[in-house]
Amino acid sequence: MENDKFIVGLDIGTTKICAVVGRKNEFGKLEVLGMGKAVSDGVIRGIVTNIDKTVNAIQKAVGDASDMAEVDIANVIVGIAGQHIRSTVHHGAIIRNPNQDEITIEDVRRLANDMENIVVPPGNTIIHVMPQDYTVDYEDGIKDPVGMSGSKLEADFHIITAQTTAINNINRCVKRADLVSKDLILEPLASSLSVLSEEDKEAGVCLVDIGGGTTDIAIFYDNIIRHTAVIPLGGNIITTDIKEGCMVLHNQAELLKTKFGRAIAEEANPNEIVSIPGLRNRPPKEISIKNLAAIIQARMEEIIEHVQNELVASGHYKKLAGGIVLTGGGSMLSGVAQLFEYMTGLDTRIGYPNEHLGKCKVDEIKSPMYATSVGLVLAGFKSFDEREETYRKRYETGMYTKQDQKEKNSDMASNIFSKVRMRLKDIITSDIGEDNNY
Repeated sequence: MENDKFIVGLDIGTTKICAVVGRKNEFGKLEVLGMGKAVSDGVIRGIVTNIDKTVNAIQKAVGDASDMAEVDIANVIVGIAGQHIRSTVHHGAIIRNPNQDEITIEDVRRLANDMENIVVPPGNTIIHVMPQDYTVDYEDGIKDPVGMSGSKLEADFHIITAQTTAINNINRCVKRADLVSKDLILEPLASSLSVLSEEDKEAGVCLVDIGGGTTDIAIFYDNIIRHTAVIPLGGNIITTDIKEGCMVLHNQAELLKTKFGRAIAEEANPNEIVSIPGLRNRPPKEISIKNLAAIIQARMEEIIEHVQNELVASGHYKKLAGGIVLTGGGSMLSGVAQLFEYMTGLDTRIGYPNEHLGKCKVDEIKSPMYATSVGLVLAGFKSFDEREETYRKRYETGMYTKQDQKEKNSDMASNIFSKVRMRLKDIITSDIGEDNNY
């Protein structure tokens, strides 16, 4: 491989655990080199409830992705979600040395670091500190204050916290799978990187990621994250409703939902019937498609009402020119976009993680179901590029330190095993042939 810098995203979801290996091509597009997935039996609504089952699923998913991409995976970017996620806005300020001429990147970093020390509810940990608008000497609405003159630097920060035990359990699973978690990313933020454009975020958009156990929300306006939330309802609760309402098995309910389900009952044909196998020594059961749609619509309307409440709470409900973008496995349900439009009054479309994708080994990755997995890889590259830019600015201003060099070397070394493995494979193949097993 000409470019051996790759990043692995690990999505620990309620229904599946998915690992994606990706690299950037010469055009800046993401090439998916490998993907692996496994059934997630140890996660409920985004929270790890069984360590052993989750570790086994992670090992299978990462192993399959590693074999497909022909790389050794040691580091991963991990997604986190769950109803324990909370977001708030805090204001911070620092007074600069009056002898300094202009605001530097160090001043911005110091202001952000101060936010890491704010008091959060017991049992919670800050996972993201994201600046919104800066203020320099009471002049507000500034996007990037670096290079400006001023003695007082202020900013509003979007603070996202997660339950400490939930974070520890995820990290424990990753460590027991012989992996290192390089970063922990809120899943709706990752999804936004894969399905939203810069124009969407500038115009104002609400991303709704309907997963198996949760529905994740991220609201952007003027290219800034304004609100995030996690609703503890997803596709699995719809499956449970079908199971109980139609009195069928769980796997039959899931198949009914994915193959025949629709979110608007009025569009279903009242004469359409589907027959499913009965239990042992019992006749087949006939299910009305219209009744099935009525069950789905009732639960989907509840989810949309929660989304509507979050839109109102954000204060940006009437500013979203970009409307709503649906993604995740639940967005693939027939009629769900039309139901969102009807109930919220906002334009709604389905978001596919195609815009940033180049050549891929797996076409399946282009489904909304894998928006978070693709987004985690993109988040890893974005973080890497931001660190490279920081190193460059610090070097140009004479502030580059040994610690910076150490961190940069660590970034460069994280993918060295892929190069070693590929080189060893070439040597073994050329020296002893393909038929020998080593």
